Amino acid sequence: MGFFNKIKNMFKGTENKDEIVVHEEKEVELSDEEESTEVVEKTKKVDDEVKQSVKVYEKGLTKSRDGFVSKLAGLTNKYKKVTDEYFDELEEILIMADIGINTVMEFIDRLRDRVKSEKLDDPELLKEIIVDELFIIYVNDEVLTNKINYREDGPTAILFVGVNGVGKTTTIGKIGHKLKDEGKKVLLVAADTFRAGATAQLKEWSEKIGVGFYGREEGADPASVVFDGLVKAKEEKYDVVLIDTAGRLQNKVNLMKELEKMNKVIDGQLEGGASETLLVIDATTGQNGISQAKAFKEITNITGIVLTKLDGTAKGGIVLAIKENIGVPVKYIGLGEGKDDLQVFDIEKYIYGLFKDLM
Repeated sequence: MGFFNKIKNMFKGTENKDEIVVHEEKEVELSDEEESTEVVEKTKKVDDEVKQSVKVYEKGLTKSRDGFVSKLAGLTNKYKKVTDEYFDELEEILIMADIGINTVMEFIDRLRDRVKSEKLDDPELLKEIIVDELFIIYVNDEVLTNKINYREDGPTAILFVGVNGVGKTTTIGKIGHKLKDEGKKVLLVAADTFRAGATAQLKEWSEKIGVGFYGREEGADPASVVFDGLVKAKEEKYDVVLIDTAGRLQNKVNLMKELEKMNKVIDGQLEGGASETLLVIDATTGQNGISQAKAFKEITNITGIVLTKLDGTAKGGIVLAIKENIGVPVKYIGLGEGKDDLQVFDIEKYIYGLFKDLM
């Protein structure tokens, strides 16, 4: 069964407000009534969480779905047979969805090969193949994890990098909220000491979500702030330390040196150093976001992407472009303004949210 049908069956019933069928294997021991009740309650909680997550994806990808998928549907209605003109228009639609020119060209070539080898000429049949091939672009025989690499001993340090204005500080607050809800003791460290108001903004988030905070005066040495923050984290037994960093210095070299200093400090405090370095990108900036990712990848070891404001763009294909051009997994996506609208990235929910109207 192709990916298209797998996703269609997995989220069968989402058109009904409260009915989402989640296919998960669950072992229930019925011999003990209390244990059975507990398992059922846990199962229901998991299902409820999945339902809510799918709904957030559906709602958050509305703009992309309305623009991108409606054009695909229109293309299918326009052409009765697959022709060169069909492929030309499909190529334009995909490029406009911000998937990226190189990715689109390779995709079209693969699609042409499948059409030829499988002797397809009905555009209606190509809808499923398009979804399957876009999924293949992201997976590409690789194991891409959306999981955070937590330390087993001592606090887990996560660095957040990205240019000013992408929502980096807000993202840290939202992830802090999510981790706190998972039962983790969280500390926010304000190492972006160059941007006016950055420390105060992060402190405000810490108070809003009820987690720890460490920061100093504006202009303080960022590496020393990280050092003191990690000392506090170890002494007070925090589980996770989320570290904000400067988004802009005088030039790329200065930014690289500042990040190197911070990483050396973390290496000195925690064996193995930072567990993650997450790059925050604003999805509405499109291909400019890809350029930012390439630039940051040159100066530091990026382990994952946080894609903010995905609900604010009709070009949701940027997720695929990031994977193809940067080779770094998307770990979180922002699908709304609320603190609960930051979602752990799930390729299956993403594809479903994007192509729901085709299924």
